[in-house]
Amino acid sequence: MNAKISVTCYKSKVLSNGECPLIVKITKSGKRSLKTLGVSVNPRYWDFEKERPKSNCPNRTYIVNIITNALQKYQAIQLDKETKCEEYTASEILTKTELKSIEQITVDNFLTTLIRQLRENGKIGNSNAYQNLRSTLHNFHGKKLNFYFGAIDVAFCNKFEAWMRKNQFEDTTMSYYFRTLRATYNKAVEAKCAVREKSPFIEYKLSRFCTKTMKRALTKENVKKILELDCSNMSEKACLAHDVFAFSYYCGGISLVDISNLTPENIMEGRLVYERQKTHGIINLTILDEAQFFIDKYKTYQEQAGYLFPILDNRKHVTPMQKYNRVRKLCSQINSELHKIAEKLGIKEDVTTYVARHSFATILKKSGVNIGIISQALGHQDIKTTQIYLDSFDNEQIDEAMKNLL
Repeated sequence: MNAKISVTCYKSKVLSNGECPLIVKITKSGKRSLKTLGVSVNPRYWDFEKERPKSNCPNRTYIVNIITNALQKYQAIQLDKETKCEEYTASEILTKTELKSIEQITVDNFLTTLIRQLRENGKIGNSNAYQNLRSTLHNFHGKKLNFYFGAIDVAFCNKFEAWMRKNQFEDTTMSYYFRTLRATYNKAVEAKCAVREKSPFIEYKLSRFCTKTMKRALTKENVKKILELDCSNMSEKACLAHDVFAFSYYCGGISLVDISNLTPENIMEGRLVYERQKTHGIINLTILDEAQFFIDKYKTYQEQAGYLFPILDNRKHVTPMQKYNRVRKLCSQINSELHKIAEKLGIKEDVTTYVARHSFATILKKSGVNIGIISQALGHQDIKTTQIYLDSFDNEQIDEAMKNLL
């Protein structure tokens, strides 16, 4: 049986000023618990039928606000208990304090606000990750996500995982959704909408998911086949795919989204200096002659469109959403052309823009280059696995290491 929560004027007790205290009354299973709200009112100003102050009540607005806040607080505790199917008594609702400092906002409203803020800040990729989570949680929950973060516990995570496995989600996909859910919970903690100590991810570890994928690096011999390919008789799209792959390999495994956003301003005294779109770390690499060839190749485009490569155009792609959609579309086209190039060259591996990045790292590693230098060139930000290597390497060491590419 659900509890009934109300506020009333307690006529049984009259204070020295002739007023009676307002109390919150919770009734469940025939038992009643009372708690004063710390405010009083003269009974003649109280509507006992509607349980609210009359229109002529002094300080009516102030009293109504206190009543509204009290009802919301205790109803939130009640909803949290009932969402998690926990047994509770009327007195437990009144004595529960852990939600006092927590702003009550549903998971659905929190995600909706977060997605909107990310898009307004131009973080389209991040916003899509939370949008995907929101849609998947809707499919799992079967209705609007009108519960609070207190309902996201270990049992919730286990049910969510079981549902995804039943629907044949891959481990990598499940890991993606749970990492996004964990990030959402952490943001809710920062916003004081969730309790850090109640996080299910203290116990529910994401290491349960097998996220290892097949290595996607090419041998140095196969990379050379692509680099030395004559593109003179190839289509414009095929040439761009080849050039992007080669430039990525020559420039520290730079990702396609970062290549897309490069402008002439990123070239400083023979060096490529840019901020990674994903981690916002600053990358500073020497520009090899082989990489400079591709920069020079698109000189006319740079003067017209403002970007190093013919992917984005500052005359067409202005908003973050326009840029995101353009890069996403070109990524698919470029990878399609790279598949054709690989087939033409007899390369059996699945060649994509990401493979250039992975090949850069793997070939340097096999050449004996310190993994820390490779991590710095890639712009990795994982403190646990790479920070101890990254503190003291300077540009000269990275420049020397890159001589091993060919």
